[in-house]
Amino acid sequence: MSTPTILDRICAEKQKVVNEQKGRRPIQELLKRAKDQAPPRGFAASLTKSVEKSGLAIIAEMKKASPSAGVIRANYEPTQLARAYQRGGAACLSVLTDQKFFQGSDADLGAARSSCDLPVLRKDFMVDAYQVIEARALGADCILLIVGALNDYDLKNMEDLAIGYGMDVIIEVHDEAEMERALQLKSPLIGINNRDLKTMKTDLANTEKLVTLVPEDRVVISESGLEGPGDLKRMAAVGVRRFLIGEALMRRPDVEQAVKIMMIGAGLNPAIA
Repeated sequence: MSTPTILDRICAEKQKVVNEQKGRRPIQELLKRAKDQAPPRGFAASLTKSVEKSGLAIIAEMKKASPSAGVIRANYEPTQLARAYQRGGAACLSVLTDQKFFQGSDADLGAARSSCDLPVLRKDFMVDAYQVIEARALGADCILLIVGALNDYDLKNMEDLAIGYGMDVIIEVHDEAEMERALQLKSPLIGINNRDLKTMKTDLANTEKLVTLVPEDRVVISESGLEGPGDLKRMAAVGVRRFLIGEALMRRPDVEQAVKIMMIGAGLNPAIA
């Protein structure tokens, strides 16, 4: 019997949390809240616009802590961070809402989104269709589905539900087998995670390897382990222009300046998205 990975442990805990949420907030209430939200802001479209204008697009992530790093940013103010990221030139935001492992909350997403004009990804561990409706009820413009955490039926069902709400969906993969499954889905956004969820080590070569499997009608977002402009140049060399960056920004006192350094330092010319 294989040892549970950190992803296995997080998803098991998340299912417990979702079950408790269902008891506190009936699905009918969520459905009404989701229906009453303003339309999604267009997450994928914002990434494309940034690539066409600046040569790259940064999804700037907001997370206070992580299982591998512990507390990343003690002074964690979602409102201020969202505004600073927008001023810095980020195309979109990613907000961690998991409480137990990342010290996030649903309120963080609301605070960030209401403070800026950027589309927002609800970054959480989606294990139940209830969370997709919950994401829209919170105002999220995009969700992330981790192929390694879901079977094919749930992936398709949750993707269809998100698309029905007008949200974008990032399909996250870690290896070749997961990429094959991801490409059976509709979403054009393929997130390649450079973090090995067994060892928690990051290796940018994972994007370089898996990007060769991606057809032209999809676009890749490289996730994890992107520390500086040189890493973005390296990814651009294999055709990747969209990046999800968290710790490298969160550890900087001035996140506005950190985003600008990433974008200007990479020195990429505007590109056809």
